[in-house]
Amino acid sequence: MRQKSRRGLGTVAAAMTRVFSGIQPTGHKHLGNYIGAIRNYVIDQSLGEAFYCIVDLHSISMVHDPAALAENTLDTAATLLAAGLEPDRCTLFVQSHVPQHSECAWLLGSVATFGELQRMTQFKEKSAGRESVSADLFTYPVLQAADILLYHTDRVPVGDDQRQHLELTRNVAQRFNARYGDTLTLPEAAIPTTGGRVMDLQEPTNKMSTTGGTPLGTVLVIDPPDVVARKVRAAVTDSGREVRRGEGKEGIANLIEIAAVATGRTAEEVEAAYDGAGYGQFKTDVAAAVVEYLRPVRERYLELRKSPDHLRGVLGAGAERAETVAAETVAVIKQRMGFVPPVPRG
Repeated sequence: MRQKSRRGLGTVAAAMTRVFSGIQPTGHKHLGNYIGAIRNYVIDQSLGEAFYCIVDLHSISMVHDPAALAENTLDTAATLLAAGLEPDRCTLFVQSHVPQHSECAWLLGSVATFGELQRMTQFKEKSAGRESVSADLFTYPVLQAADILLYHTDRVPVGDDQRQHLELTRNVAQRFNARYGDTLTLPEAAIPTTGGRVMDLQEPTNKMSTTGGTPLGTVLVIDPPDVVARKVRAAVTDSGREVRRGEGKEGIANLIEIAAVATGRTAEEVEAAYDGAGYGQFKTDVAAAVVEYLRPVRERYLELRKSPDHLRGVLGAGAERAETVAAETVAVIKQRMGFVPPVPRG
């Protein structure tokens, strides 16, 4: 087997892909989260070393409810495990349980620039119209870069909306390497070709979201089957009848993408299957397909949610494994930057 050294690390590891992705614990996960990211987590845990992080530090960049944050963190863990993540095949952990994430963000902030952070689309969107915006919201992308670069990540499964953040991460790594020597691995985005950006069923020009979307347009992974079916059947389309993508047909295009993922077909195959069928039958079939697509995840989630101690145990074990890697990376970064190493205790 081909061997390679992780940049900056003294150990030599097998040439396997290292995967990292983070997900915020902001409410119940929705269909867009599942299609755009979570389902790919499950696939990618077979590629090599996979690290999946519940990024609770990111979630406090906006005003939050402390009690809800604690519950949402366990809720997110249950959803990821229900979707098919296996603790013996991947490392699942909570961001705040590994202190090197915060430390690394501060270190990398020295090579990130004010201008590039100011240009981030998500910062512009989330800060628009607000009189007071937290500093965390502005520096959010640097922490995200630290999350990824700590693990010498090769592959980052993300939705299309995170493309700009991943590019900034690469820029930060390149700038650090140019200034301090070859240290950080440049990650590549893994964006799904189908379903990479699921839109709100009621406002199909906006991304599906639990925080900024419409209740009827947001299908939650844990919604009961009748609720899922009702939301899909009520989806906004247009005044036409043709099941095809095109200008002015954002609603039907969104349903075509969702149907393709839920049934394992391409968008072109979905369009061909419903040529001349009209919207009524199409929406009914999409509703049924989404119900069945989410059913096993919902059922497993309900079982896992009954065992919070089990969830905490999985997350604790994951944090221990993650910190082993993260601590070594931070030590190398600090050495390259010229910090005096601490005297070993004891």
